[in-house]
Amino acid sequence: MWRSTLSLHHPRATRDPHSKAVRITFLGHATVRIEIDGARLLTDPVLRSRLAALMHRQPVQDVARVVDGVDAVLISHFHHDHLDLPSLKLVPGAAEVLLPRPGSSLVKRIGRRRVRDLTAGEAVDVRGVRVLATPARHRGFRVPFGPGGDCLGYLIDGSRRIYFAGDTDVFDEMAELAPVDVALLPVAGWGPVLGPGHMGPLEAVHALELLRPRIAVPIHWGSLAPIGLHFRAWSYLTRPPLVFADLARRKRPEVEVHVLEPGQALAISD
Repeated sequence: MWRSTLSLHHPRATRDPHSKAVRITFLGHATVRIEIDGARLLTDPVLRSRLAALMHRQPVQDVARVVDGVDAVLISHFHHDHLDLPSLKLVPGAAEVLLPRPGSSLVKRIGRRRVRDLTAGEAVDVRGVRVLATPARHRGFRVPFGPGGDCLGYLIDGSRRIYFAGDTDVFDEMAELAPVDVALLPVAGWGPVLGPGHMGPLEAVHALELLRPRIAVPIHWGSLAPIGLHFRAWSYLTRPPLVFADLARRKRPEVEVHVLEPGQALAISD
């Protein structure tokens, strides 16, 4: 049975490593909290209302609850809107940070001790859940002085297979990950134009054809906007997930698409 739950604000649950329930909470941009088989993962955390010249249109509410009990943080690449060091400081130190090589030295500067560099194909065990680093087609140089490094997605393999694409263009090797239960796919950005290394709605639907998921959740849309432009819900911010859902319904009707607003969650039970 598949059911949607619309709020992050739920009673604090006792960790049950034998539970097969899965909960995916979209927190805006590429930040997703994933609870699976007793493990708690957080992707590309942006937990502040402002990043340099970008404003978060729907800032994360109750950050303490969002980061509570997180076992691992999955970083896709070094761009500031995916690796935000002040946000990372808010995550308890017991959480391990997984990120592309050679990012560990950058993250250790802020006092993180549990850090692991990965390349595509390497896997880590997080409380019995296998987290596999996967390739991504993107450029991850951290302006202005670096470092540069690989860009990754992650396949979370437990009682369900969940693919977090990070920031990437579609690429044929995605088919090697199929089938997955849930695909978390970027469908836009923070500007009106997408450069190379990104997916828009049409590319994300192509990714569905390769990944063959049961469920798709669009991410990386609508949350960040340049200061001054964040007061309005511009169509380039809000339309991409709806366009994606419409295209998917027509081209891949077997895929269940859930468009989540920041703070909303999708619960997947047996």
